[in-house]
Amino acid sequence: MRTDTRHHGYGLSWRGTDSSPPRPHDNSQAKVSRHRSMNDTPREQDARHATPSGAGDTRPVPSDDTSTVRDAEQALQQVAPEGTNVDTLVGRLVIEQGLATEDEVGKALDHVKVAREKQSDLSLAEVLVDADFVTKRQIARLRQIIEAERSGQKIPGYKILGKLGAGAMATVYKAKQISLDRMVAIKVLPPKYANNPQFIERFYAEGRAAAQLNHPNIVQAFDVGRSGELYFFIMEYVDGRTVYDDIVKHKRYPEPEALDIIIQIAEALEHAHGKGLIHRDVKPKNVMITREGVAKLADMGLARAITDKEAAEAEAGKAFGTPYYISPEQIRGEKDVGPPADIYSLGSTLYHMVTGSVPFDGKNPSAVMHKHLKAELVPPDHVNPKLSASISEVIEMMMAKNPAKRYRTCADLLLDLRQVRKGETPTLAHKDLIPTDTIASLAAAEAQAAPTMAMPEDRSGGDGQMIRPWLFVTLCAVALISITLNIVLLLT
Repeated sequence: MRTDTRHHGYGLSWRGTDSSPPRPHDNSQAKVSRHRSMNDTPREQDARHATPSGAGDTRPVPSDDTSTVRDAEQALQQVAPEGTNVDTLVGRLVIEQGLATEDEVGKALDHVKVAREKQSDLSLAEVLVDADFVTKRQIARLRQIIEAERSGQKIPGYKILGKLGAGAMATVYKAKQISLDRMVAIKVLPPKYANNPQFIERFYAEGRAAAQLNHPNIVQAFDVGRSGELYFFIMEYVDGRTVYDDIVKHKRYPEPEALDIIIQIAEALEHAHGKGLIHRDVKPKNVMITREGVAKLADMGLARAITDKEAAEAEAGKAFGTPYYISPEQIRGEKDVGPPADIYSLGSTLYHMVTGSVPFDGKNPSAVMHKHLKAELVPPDHVNPKLSASISEVIEMMMAKNPAKRYRTCADLLLDLRQVRKGETPTLAHKDLIPTDTIASLAAAEAQAAPTMAMPEDRSGGDGQMIRPWLFVTLCAVALISITLNIVLLLT
């Protein structure tokens, strides 16, 4: 849902601002959504995307404005790569930095085109400022961003080979680690956050969390540090794609292939949970697939220690996550968020993979999250009739609104996922249709009643023989079968 052409899933998400589902067939609305706040009203959202003022007016902005903007453009041209068009550069940067949407930049470019046809020298930066999409100060800061991109070449021991993508919170580069002659990915904190202690600490926290994990299905962290004013995070380079890329391209996954990927990510989460960490942002864009077909969980930007009570207190009442995949307890901002929250998000991801649709949709993030809390889930096999009943049962248990009714651990989840992959009935999810305690109590009651079954009353009045010997034999056989079945149930 971002403008990243190939973000590689290294934590470049615009969290909490998704306002339309990632539909493969309609990405236009999604692309403008990231400029909205989760708390924006529809009226406020519409106001953000108004046509630039004076859309049909080709007059240049007043000279007192142009002097500042023109100076900024000239400074930007000095640090831009040779042959780069300033309008193109400005358009890319303001979108990547979340200062304006693609729709806003597109309208501004149309305005510039009309102006130049009338012999005006109006620039894109001037139109964006005049339309109040960006400020003059923000245009002036674009030079710092370009310098930061170039300074990526100055991280000791690494040679920058190109940019993989950019998001609100970071830019990621492909690089070569010279000492070990290997490819890596380098996440760089944007300059606008370089003086903000809160963002710097969160950046380092992501590195520390990732460093605790060592699993083949988790993107590995190598180092986190600082070079001058540049804060960077070195991690494993994954040459591949994301699950989201596949959904956009193919709409949905075949059931067996989806299960293979989800099993690997469940194993990754089992490892993270065992280390005391919850991910809190499991979604298709954070699941990467290598060229060899290995699935890797990326982006520990929202990861938190399960036992970190101080962080839990500080974040209480706040929703951290991505609206389409977030768990109900995360929406409520509960303090005791644990592994079941990741299992819910993984279930939402699996739902999207096999149906081609997000579990809950809405006109804005608030509406989507309200449905996570209150709306009944449409069973996956009702959306895609080709799915087995077994995988539908597993997804429904993963996405139970009450955490107590979900899988307690990823180990339990993996038991069912592997059974479904083999074409078998999932033990836990299938039993969930009739609560286990109910089955056990019924079985115990029947087992207790069977041995004391009364003999048929002798009404012959003769020598004591029963009138219906066949009835006695039948009842005994039924009792024996019932006892056997109940013993089997209790044992399993």
